[in-house]
Amino acid sequence: MALHIHEACILLLVIPGLVTSAAISHEDYPADESDQTSSNDNLIFDDYRGKGCVDDSGFVYKLGERFFPGHSNCPCVCALDGPVCDQPECPKIHPKCTKVEHNGCCPECKEVKNSCEYHGKNYKILEEFKPSPCEWCRCEPSNEVHCVVADCAVPECVNPVYEPEQCCPVCKNGPNCFAGTTIIPAGIEVKVDECNICHCHNGDWWKPAQCSKRECQGKQTV
Repeated sequence: MALHIHEACILLLVIPGLVTSAAISHEDYPADESDQTSSNDNLIFDDYRGKGCVDDSGFVYKLGERFFPGHSNCPCVCALDGPVCDQPECPKIHPKCTKVEHNGCCPECKEVKNSCEYHGKNYKILEEFKPSPCEWCRCEPSNEVHCVVADCAVPECVNPVYEPEQCCPVCKNGPNCFAGTTIIPAGIEVKVDECNICHCHNGDWWKPAQCSKRECQGKQTV
């Protein structure tokens, strides 16, 4: 009887050992992050600090060598502390520039508009034109239009007329003035009715005519 109990104990001690070795595996216990990244820590990158410069494409330049980084069109010099790039004072682009190139260090205007636009029409440089009978204009080299408006003299009549394609009004019947509601020519005396003779003031056409009464020559009744 004592022999059978001893054999049973041995069997129970062996079975847990078999179960434990079969149930435990590496898949049940994932590796720590430190174990996963340990392989990446072994990578060694080249360090060019104090030795050279690297551009955006990965090209290496020696100290003192001039090169053009990918982010700049201006030349740079490789120095101990990294690239030292020129910062030039670029000229201003003409406001009328229609084509700008950025291939160099500074933007460059390749085409300037050689015309002026005025009221929806284009005119060549130095071209003269008249938008209206009273305006004289010219397209300047600065692509701007400069105009001069005619200053008309005051007409010497009370009934001036505007002729087609002419800026200033003209007195087709010569100088005149008003005598009441009647227009009389200047320079002479005019009998406006049976009792009044009128004449215009010299040079003062806008003033009413000066009139004087004479003896009325009406018909007498018998």
